[in-house]
Amino acid sequence: MDAKHLSVAKRLLDWYDRNHRSLPWRSPPGTAAPDPYRVWLSEVMLQQTQVASVRPYFLDWTARWPSFAALAAADDADVMAAWAGLGYYARARNLLACARVVAARGALPDTDGELRKLPGIGDYTAAAIAAIAFGRRAVVVDANVERVVSRLFAIAAPLPGARPVIRAATDSITPDRRAGDFAQAMMDLGSMVCTARSPRCLLCPLRDDCVAHAMGTPDAFPVKAAKKAKPQRFGTLFWAERDGQVLLVRRPDKGLLGGMRALPTGPWADSDPGTEGAPFAADWRSVGMVRHGFTHFDLACTVMVADAARQDTAQGEWWPVADIAAAGLPTLFARAIPVVEGMR
Repeated sequence: MDAKHLSVAKRLLDWYDRNHRSLPWRSPPGTAAPDPYRVWLSEVMLQQTQVASVRPYFLDWTARWPSFAALAAADDADVMAAWAGLGYYARARNLLACARVVAARGALPDTDGELRKLPGIGDYTAAAIAAIAFGRRAVVVDANVERVVSRLFAIAAPLPGARPVIRAATDSITPDRRAGDFAQAMMDLGSMVCTARSPRCLLCPLRDDCVAHAMGTPDAFPVKAAKKAKPQRFGTLFWAERDGQVLLVRRPDKGLLGGMRALPTGPWADSDPGTEGAPFAADWRSVGMVRHGFTHFDLACTVMVADAARQDTAQGEWWPVADIAAAGLPTLFARAIPVVEGMR
């Protein structure tokens, strides 16, 4: 690493020592490495999810399952219910699978190469765990780091194609020592100073080296390719109630919201499927609509209700309506609750 890049790393670490965020999964700068379990758990939870949303889940989760062994012994349904609301539910399935692998082998591996072999751990997560939990030099690039580095070097190629260039540039400024602190410093700088809109350049410790700042156009980076419009799909959610209980089903393990408790639903199609896929024949009536955005499509679902007083063969479980919050329904299905309550 040349003198300029060494200077960038030093100034960033000095800034981090004074300005780091206090987060429940972190150890203070320069102290002993944090618990690998807590680092791993936080990094999985933080995938495509903001810190503010993750914090309460992390605290509840570690109080309930404080180690790999504890999580490995957990019931699948309990884990999926505890994850409800965090989204991207394949992460929860992989989390449980990974915990069981690690518990069986006795410890989390300490290199990004070995970490990538575990369920649910990709390049970024492996590098972050290796650096933060074990102090290994690893190139850690999340969305915050992409923004900081693309501005620091004024990388004009649009995302996602620019990612190899951004990674190489990040590698050029990543120090051998305090790799975990450096990775977290970059994340904090992107979150607190080098923000997506209206970056606070006057407070930035890297301002004098930032090419985008010198150009006067930090907001122009990172360059993003034009987004394609997401397709619209339609579906139906079925609320079947009897004796103060509502019918819930378990979604298939594979696919969207896999393994989660949910309301029965028919196909998600290009046009309104009506009552196709209803759990039983009945006088289904519409009471409203809910909408939800997935990564690759937007979904609009009609909420239909029916009296299930005479139903004793429907497939699923009958859950007390008064305790529906404890069912751990994914956000899409939880949105149907106020719609149904509004028509009572």
